[in-house]
Amino acid sequence: MSIIDKYIIRKFLGTFFFAITLIIIIVIIFDISERIDDFLKYNAPINEIIFDYYLNFIPYFINLFSPLFTFIAVIFFTAKMATHTEIVAILSNGISFKRLLRPYLISALVLSALSFYLSNFLIPPANKKRLDFEYNYFRKKTKYSERNIHIQTNPDTYSYVESYNFDANIGYKFVLESINPDMSYSKLFANTIRWDSINGKWQLDNYNIRRINGMDEEVEEGILLDTTINLSPDDFEKDVRNMDIMNFSQLREFIDKEKIKGSDDIVFYEVEKHRRVANPFATVILTFIGVSLSSRKLRGGIGMHLGAGLVISFAYILFMQVTTTFATYGNLSPFISVWIPNLVFGLLGMYLLKTAPK
Repeated sequence: MSIIDKYIIRKFLGTFFFAITLIIIIVIIFDISERIDDFLKYNAPINEIIFDYYLNFIPYFINLFSPLFTFIAVIFFTAKMATHTEIVAILSNGISFKRLLRPYLISALVLSALSFYLSNFLIPPANKKRLDFEYNYFRKKTKYSERNIHIQTNPDTYSYVESYNFDANIGYKFVLESINPDMSYSKLFANTIRWDSINGKWQLDNYNIRRINGMDEEVEEGILLDTTINLSPDDFEKDVRNMDIMNFSQLREFIDKEKIKGSDDIVFYEVEKHRRVANPFATVILTFIGVSLSSRKLRGGIGMHLGAGLVISFAYILFMQVTTTFATYGNLSPFISVWIPNLVFGLLGMYLLKTAPK
């Protein structure tokens, strides 16, 4: 690694971490001013505020702002180098523009790897501690379910509940249907289904079971039945925030289970799964766009570079939000919705690199 490589990498990473540190300090100051009344009202211990809340608060915001501040860092220090004619001096000494990009690529890959690690391995357990603290002291944790919930409990069994009350752990108008490989069929209906947390079983009130096997039919009725069903009260919960506390493997296992159940919210989890892989690539793409824009010396100075860079970065973020919305509330594939901004801006980056002064 040459002296120029070390110089650019030091400038790149130093500017990034300096900028991200400043924004995190500002965010923490504003959050303290907003939360101080809640901390005092609920007597939150100072060690929990520091270690359970803010220490787990920092990785989330570092990862959230990482692509944007990578772009700003590249624009800032590269434009400063161009203003001081350092870029011209490097190119004039026989170093090609393509060779100049190597330290930028190395730095971008380091930050991309950091972003991937944070979003898939460090942030999920940190989010769990942070959310537990919020629920304990200033946020009320509420569970809710939609009406007319359909769940596939296994490949041959389907369940339905009209509504579920989490306070009483009671479901209303419950149906369980099983279609076996030998073409036998059974259907269970109950007016209410109640969760017994002590025994880990369900209590069915005013139930009716109909079994059909070929030409034989059997009907069973009763007032109360204790039974084990491949369901838990959490299966009726509709809270997509659960994905925030799942790591790389847990999220994928959860998605596989939700597919078997036929969950309506599967698209939210699919978008999150692809986003955790696609976002680190945004760091590399924005780095090359930043180099292409800021390596040219302009009369307006660094301000012109930063202005153009901010416009492109916010356009990137807006484009990502729009395509994600089409996936979650439309028919666009989650994979396409997450990756198409990288493809479009990747092509833009290639064009800007091609037209950059060399």
